[in-house]
Amino acid sequence: MQLASSHVPKPVSLCQLDLARVCRARWMASVLPRFGPFGPLPPPHDEFGIKETRPRLAGGRAGGYDLVERMEYLYVRVVKARDLRWRGGAIDPFAEVKLGGYSCATRHIEKTASPEWNDVFAFSRERIQASFLDVVVRGKGFAKDDYVGRCRFDLGDAPGRVPPDSALAPQWYHVFDAKGERAGEVMLAVWFGTQADECFPLAVHADAALAVDAKLAAHIRCKQYTVPRLWYVRVNVIEARDVAFADKARVGEVFVRTRIAGQVHRTKTCVSRLPSYGWNEDHLFVAAEPFEDHLILSVEDRVKVDKEEVIGHVHIPFKEFERRWDARPIRPRWFNLVRPEGAAKIEKFSAKISVRLCLEGGYRVLSEPVHYLSDVRPAARELWHNRPPIGLIELGIHNAFGLSAMRTRDGRGSCDAYCVAKYGVKWFRTQTVIDSLAPRFHQQCYWDVHDHCTVLTVAVFHNCQIGDKGGLVTGDPVKDVLLGKVRIRLSTLETGRIYTHAYPLISLHGGGIKKMGELQLAVRFSSTSTLGLLQTYAQPHLPPMHYHRPLSIVHQETLRREAVALIAHRLGRMDPPLRRECVEHLCEAHSHRWSMRRSKAHFFRLMAALAPVFAALRWFVDVCHWKNPATTVAVHIIYAILVCCPNLILPTFFVYKFLLGLWNYRCRPRHPWHVDTKVSHAELAHPDELDEEFDEFPTARPHEVVRMRYDRLRSLGARIQEMVGDVAAHAERARCAMTWRDPRATALYLLWCLFLAVTTFLAPFQAVALLTGFYVMRHPALRQRLPDLPTNFFRRLPCKVDCLL
Repeated sequence: MQLASSHVPKPVSLCQLDLARVCRARWMASVLPRFGPFGPLPPPHDEFGIKETRPRLAGGRAGGYDLVERMEYLYVRVVKARDLRWRGGAIDPFAEVKLGGYSCATRHIEKTASPEWNDVFAFSRERIQASFLDVVVRGKGFAKDDYVGRCRFDLGDAPGRVPPDSALAPQWYHVFDAKGERAGEVMLAVWFGTQADECFPLAVHADAALAVDAKLAAHIRCKQYTVPRLWYVRVNVIEARDVAFADKARVGEVFVRTRIAGQVHRTKTCVSRLPSYGWNEDHLFVAAEPFEDHLILSVEDRVKVDKEEVIGHVHIPFKEFERRWDARPIRPRWFNLVRPEGAAKIEKFSAKISVRLCLEGGYRVLSEPVHYLSDVRPAARELWHNRPPIGLIELGIHNAFGLSAMRTRDGRGSCDAYCVAKYGVKWFRTQTVIDSLAPRFHQQCYWDVHDHCTVLTVAVFHNCQIGDKGGLVTGDPVKDVLLGKVRIRLSTLETGRIYTHAYPLISLHGGGIKKMGELQLAVRFSSTSTLGLLQTYAQPHLPPMHYHRPLSIVHQETLRREAVALIAHRLGRMDPPLRRECVEHLCEAHSHRWSMRRSKAHFFRLMAALAPVFAALRWFVDVCHWKNPATTVAVHIIYAILVCCPNLILPTFFVYKFLLGLWNYRCRPRHPWHVDTKVSHAELAHPDELDEEFDEFPTARPHEVVRMRYDRLRSLGARIQEMVGDVAAHAERARCAMTWRDPRATALYLLWCLFLAVTTFLAPFQAVALLTGFYVMRHPALRQRLPDLPTNFFRRLPCKVDCLL
């Protein structure tokens, strides 16, 4: 009985129960936020971070659009009409398409009974709420209820079509007036299709708020642009002879001005008492095919400090230029100068000028920074050697969500967004989705890849040309607003894998940093030649002419600005035009400006890349100070073994690198790089630094001396900024060789380490050291101008420059 009574539970007081409940509640409050129903919760969400998504891909059902969701549309193609009859006489006919509450119209054709329109309209199937489609033929100036004729279609009879099905042939349909009598015929085609239909780029999205206006329709369609092939133009001004002046006793101060379109250069001033003047100066220009401009050479005399007179000029077409893609010499040519109209007459004027003219096809015309190159092939097709592409990059632009309101419509925020993707010579622009903060694009594009160590750029813009206050309505020059950019380096992508992520759209301005929304993309890189893919790591990053006759940094930046301006001019002439600000943002036209924020970002990048070196030095200091006796004893033993057996030093080092690379394979990056606000040092930037960064160049200051000094300081700071950035990029490349950021490069590097480990183990250490020293100190005659294989491999490794704003 006593034993049984010892197991009877003791009564618990209410105070003890309350204390237990309080303790349990505190424990639950501290633990539950860190755990979910299926285990630990992920870390707090980063507002500016990248997120992996799981979109519903079409999987090849949408005519090759397998990286985006299938979107169905009702297409209505209004081709033409004939034999239109109207009781009032001649009309300016147009066709109006009505579907439920949506209505759109073709352009009107003046004074004809057989108009031709050939317009295509698209209605999103998910928005269709009617079962009939009406096509009404009307005339310009008709009353609301007046029409020439109309016809109705049952949408249940509309066929479906998905490429590669053949195009649907249009048919003639009778239209009937209000009395039910025939009033002519109209040729139409109606079908259900997807965004893969070849009519999609030409279609007017009739269910959009502003798409019904024919003037604005061209500015919201999707379009593919082809960038013209750019050439460097070299003009070597040698000398001028038989230069005469109206005043025969005058000692001329002569110089030559060269001009191609808006690009102007001038030589130094040459003073001579003889009728011959020499310069021997090179002038570099940028020209685009097809060549539309001429080279203008103007020999001028500096009469006064602020007065110059033209002695003679000559216009030289580009067909007179010699094309070359190597360093062979160009023969000089003589051109006769022509006196300008209205100049003082000179008896027996026979002045001529000697120049060397050539189109440099061995260079790659740089229209974007070297870190963001999307194509590295030279201008001359003869140097491409008919090499097939080594891969294919496919991009699926899904949708954007959470966009910031850029304008107000009906008292609510609105945005008219479109995307532009740039890679190589092919640029792709999606349609403008009107009045939506979560636009759906679902467009897919692809490019052939000739060098996978390149960058694909995608940007999102707000279309400021449409709407009540748009540039096309008011006539005022309004720039489209950049919402954000995404850069994807192809070498960091695994072959055959589909990357589906939501990228943050980050905007940096004078007021600070702001997230403008997110863009969901799907990217896939496919390799068509594995051997060619691996061979690119041994090739120079730029064409050989960049190393045989390198251009100075000042010349490169000047020519790059001219190339961007030329591309913007050519793309601005297309229909629809791609605006200049879009080209400048995509080509990073203003990346050379001074920025204290970028300078800090480059410095911290360098410190982060050198962190392992500093950690190793600290560890070695700790070993020398016997902070950990066991570690110090182990280091002494290993050092003694390596000294006694020097042939184990290099094999041990390369085996260590090989094993370290395999160990890092576990935690290899699974997500592509994106614009990182922390790496860009944008979150901690001072407002005054941002105000200086976005200040125009040259700066607008009231005092001229302050302006001159300020601009000089900014230019000097920009040079230092680029130097620090290059050092940081080199340090990051050295570290990325082991981090599997570029899986192919890391695999090659590990195999090379293993090969060196075996080779140095079998070969005597003294022989390896001797050959290495002789190779480093080899004679200049045994060297070549092109970089060697290790240098080419190192320059193709990725760096965190892709993460910068």
